[in-house]
Amino acid sequence: MAESKKSTQTIVPIKEVRNGILVLKDGSMRALLMTSSVNFALKSQDEQDSIIFQFQQFLNSLNFSVQIFIQSRRLDIRPYIATLEVREKEQINDLMRIQVKEYIEFIKAFTDRTNIMTKTFYIVVPYTPATININSNKSKGFFKKQSAATVAAGKKEDFEEHSTQIEQRIAVVQQGITRAGVRAVQLGTEEAIEVFYRLFNPGDVEKPIPVN
Repeated sequence: MAESKKSTQTIVPIKEVRNGILVLKDGSMRALLMTSSVNFALKSQDEQDSIIFQFQQFLNSLNFSVQIFIQSRRLDIRPYIATLEVREKEQINDLMRIQVKEYIEFIKAFTDRTNIMTKTFYIVVPYTPATININSNKSKGFFKKQSAATVAAGKKEDFEEHSTQIEQRIAVVQQGITRAGVRAVQLGTEEAIEVFYRLFNPGDVEKPIPVN
C-alpha cells in the first residue's frame, strides 16, 4: 500500500494568521514586512558608504534577531496586455490600431522567449512569548525558533498582549531600516496568506488564492 502524502497543513508550521500576524503551531509569532529596494549600483561612493553605515547601525541596534528573504517570481504580464488590448479597441486611427496590435504581439513574443523576474523583499520579525513548552517542535527556515520558550497564543487576551510586543519590534525595524533609505510596511492578513500560498504553490499563479 502506497504511503499517503502529507497535506500542506501538516508541513507548514503556521497555525493561523490573525490581524496580519502569523501564529505558529508552537505558539510563537511572526510579522511579515515587505520592503522597498535601493539601486545601490547607481549611488555615488559617498551614498553607498552612508547606506552601508546606516544598515550596519540598524543591525547593531536590534536586541532580537530578524530574517531577510527575497521572493523571485516570473512577472505576470497579462494585466499589461489586457490594458493594451483595451487601448487597441479604443483607437479611431487605423494606423495607430495596427501599431498597438503589433506592439502587443512583440511584448507577448518577447516574454515567451525571456523569463522576466520580479523580486520582492521581506523582513520577518519574530516574537516568542515567555511561557516554556518543552515538548514544542522545532521550526526551520525563517520560522526558526528564537529560544525554547513558547506559549499557546490562542486566547484573545493572550494574543492582544503578545501582539503589542511584536508591534513594538515592528516599529523598531521600520524606523531603523528607514535610515538606510528603505521603507518597510507590515502585510495584512490576506497579503500574508497570499505570500505563503504563492510560496508553497508556485505552479498556481493563475489560480485565485483561497483565503479561508
